[in-house]
Amino acid sequence: MESKTNSPRRHFMKISGMALSVIPLMLIGQQSQAATNAGMRAAMKYQATPNGDKACGGCQQFVPGKTPADLGGCKLFAGDTEVSPKGYCVAWVAKPK
Repeated sequence: MESKTNSPRRHFMKISGMALSVIPLMLIGQQSQAATNAGMRAAMKYQATPNGDKACGGCQQFVPGKTPADLGGCKLFAGDTEVSPKGYCVAWVAKPK
């Protein structure tokens, strides 16, 4: 004889357990994705080399990394943490002196 007990508490516990097991998988998946914003890079014609004396390291939009030579970010490229200080894009604006 089978007991078909579907109490709301039991159902809640099943759903909660499944949700808790999925959270670590989601976090691992986000870390493995590239930290670049390809759409914005393409729209702004980003390149990893400077354009003359115009380089991301001297741009007002650039967010430097831990050291001046490390990769940094850009205020325009949301979520992008792999912007080279020696890179360039068409949105380049000189830092105020």
